[in-house]
Amino acid sequence: MGNAKPHQLSRMVWLDCLRLLASISMVGLHASSDIMGQPFPDYEPHQRIFPVLFRSVAYLARTELFIIISLFLLIWSLDSRSRGYRATVFEQMKRLMLPFSFWVVFYAFFRLIKANYFGYESALFAELASPWAWVSYFTLGTVQYHMHFLPTLFLLVLFYPFYRIAVRMPSLGLLVLLSLFVKREADVFMWAELRGIYGFEYLVRGVKVLAYVSYGIVAASFFGILKRGFAKSDAQKMTALAMFICGMLYIIKLIYSYKVIHTGHWNYNYTPAYWADFLIPIALFGIFMGAKDKHFPTFIGRLAPFGFGIYLVHPIFLDLLEILLWHDGINPSIYVATKAGLATVLATVMVMIISKFTKIAWIVGLGKPPRLRIFSNLRAKDLAKGA
Repeated sequence: MGNAKPHQLSRMVWLDCLRLLASISMVGLHASSDIMGQPFPDYEPHQRIFPVLFRSVAYLARTELFIIISLFLLIWSLDSRSRGYRATVFEQMKRLMLPFSFWVVFYAFFRLIKANYFGYESALFAELASPWAWVSYFTLGTVQYHMHFLPTLFLLVLFYPFYRIAVRMPSLGLLVLLSLFVKREADVFMWAELRGIYGFEYLVRGVKVLAYVSYGIVAASFFGILKRGFAKSDAQKMTALAMFICGMLYIIKLIYSYKVIHTGHWNYNYTPAYWADFLIPIALFGIFMGAKDKHFPTFIGRLAPFGFGIYLVHPIFLDLLEILLWHDGINPSIYVATKAGLATVLATVMVMIISKFTKIAWIVGLGKPPRLRIFSNLRAKDLAKGA
């Protein structure tokens, strides 16, 4: 096995493909339910087949895949250009938390459009008047259903020195099984015994972050394997094995989908689905990394940088399309397909347009973020110390 050749790590189109897949999958996932976030319980089971199966596919690339990709890229970056802990943390803070802060404020008020249309604006105005709600917006990302990802990812960045051990010992990636087991047991206990206590949401998020540290270890394990290099025949075996694992886990998701189709409710107590949901993102990463030598379409590399922005802006169009499309008796299949397709296209176009304006491109994760005095001073101190 020897070291990886420079070109193997210089441009990873397979990773671009994963980034794009993850962002588009999030749009599909969030478009796959009714306006209450439920699997169309007021419809007949046969009318739920497409939405539920569509969701089962979209849910393959969960936010956990985003986390693995993001931490993989961070570890790769640190391997290419070493810098100190403080410099790395503040660099990631600018990259993640500045766009996050912008969109927190934006979505806090943008939601009023949908709230006014569906008649719950009074409750939302009351929430906006609460200081504690704003604290939750900025610390937990509760302002919108997808915003939880960024503060969670930033907290995971803080543990990056721990992940780097797995670059040398990739087998440590198996710790994800222990972490997910602990998370499952802790969640069941907390929701049964501690729900309603002060700070409950922060306790749940804390357990989640600690468990998700294992995804950072998985990302470092994958990087360690890639850095060492492996033959084409081994890459093909990796892809085949990861596809087999993914296929077996998807069978569990199909069983879960069958239950949802017939009951019209999410079945949170079906434990095998928990394991399938949280392990499939790892298998997907393995599939694409094993296919690193394959020829992917060139447009993927051009579209991949927009993936983060698509993730950030897509709820704008989902909300507007719900206002335009939703009515009693609508066909769930047409509703989900139309909403997912249009939201993906419109979100992509919006990000492309924003990217053309260098002064604001940072709000979708492109271009340089604004220079804030506190970040500039800290960076200067780190450079002076050789960090």
